[in-house]
Amino acid sequence: MSKWLQSGRRRDLCFLLAANGEMRSQQLKSRLESHYDDRLEPKSFYGSLSALVDAGFVEKRTEGIHDVYALTEAGERGVREHGAWVRECLEAAEAGEETE
Repeated sequence: MSKWLQSGRRRDLCFLLAANGEMRSQQLKSRLESHYDDRLEPKSFYGSLSALVDAGFVEKRTEGIHDVYALTEAGERGVREHGAWVRECLEAAEAGEETE
């Protein structure tokens, strides 16, 4: 598989978008903070979103005063491929095998 994302936060943002469809930035931030049980610095959080947009994995549009984010086809493909890899690793761990 080709290189996708090396940042866990960016991957988590993509997985949230895959599970929920379009989301406002504040919804994404709240969901991550709840999952991490920690406050995210706005500069760092919005930097992660911007990097995903710049890389072509997420698209951004403005709806009134809110920014709304959704996965692109490349983002959806990355989520599916990464999810499959994680499942393979877990299955191999259960079977006592090594993975690449």
